[in-house]
Amino acid sequence: MTLSASTTRAVDLRVEPVDEVLDHVERSLQTRLERATAVRKRRSVGARTDRETWVRIERRGLDRIGVQGWNGTECAARLEGIAQPAWQGSVVWRDQDEMVMWRADETELLPGTQIGTAVLSDDPMLSDEWWQAFNTSLDALASQETRRIATPDTVTITQALVTESIRSAFSGDFDTTVERWVPAHADLNWANMTAPTFHLFDWEDWGNAPQGLDSASLWGSSLAVPALADRVRRERRLDLESGDGKLMTLFVCSKILGPDAHPEDPRLRPARRMAELIVAELQKC
Repeated sequence: MTLSASTTRAVDLRVEPVDEVLDHVERSLQTRLERATAVRKRRSVGARTDRETWVRIERRGLDRIGVQGWNGTECAARLEGIAQPAWQGSVVWRDQDEMVMWRADETELLPGTQIGTAVLSDDPMLSDEWWQAFNTSLDALASQETRRIATPDTVTITQALVTESIRSAFSGDFDTTVERWVPAHADLNWANMTAPTFHLFDWEDWGNAPQGLDSASLWGSSLAVPALADRVRRERRLDLESGDGKLMTLFVCSKILGPDAHPEDPRLRPARRMAELIVAELQKC
């Protein structure tokens, strides 16, 4: 069920052979995965089962599994008022040859289709009903209580990380202190939501985060479609216009504008323009 004897190499599950991993999951969950339905991403693989459920399998390095463990989807099952697929069960195991662990979570099937990739280049033309359900779920999530800490990009979010990320990209005399921490999905993008019926899935990284992290992340994923980015800002205005929301917008912009940015990324110009406006606003405070 291993992919390599190496303990350091980067792995992209979109191209790696995973048949042995899928075999292990089938034996453990006592189901058959419909291989033709498989959806492969950089660090996860998902597939439909013969009992009309969905299984998502993720590979994660031991250094990316913190003290709170690695049971985000399982813990999210107790959240109330949020449209998400019901969790059925899971299996977790450590790789025999690499310093990584695997986790497979089985959930009910989604009621719609995945909207797109993490970053969209076309407007998905979502209905007003979709946006209402989206807002209801995000507001409900922020009202919950948890001891979990969000791990966007599998990195635990802290005040130090927020400050370091923002300072690495933007100069100016302004305070980067976060005032309010609330539960967040922490991987909110267009690849993790469905339409025409709204459901939010892939809960591995959820936990407490600065207010506005989810809203800013989705806005950043929408910048290649200006009308969509504007709609996100309108729908999540209370989040994004808060002091913490402005910091989270800079946090997201710092990733877009970072050293690995592609010079032809259509998000660069609007991200830079928004960052300049927010820095100017924060310097006046």
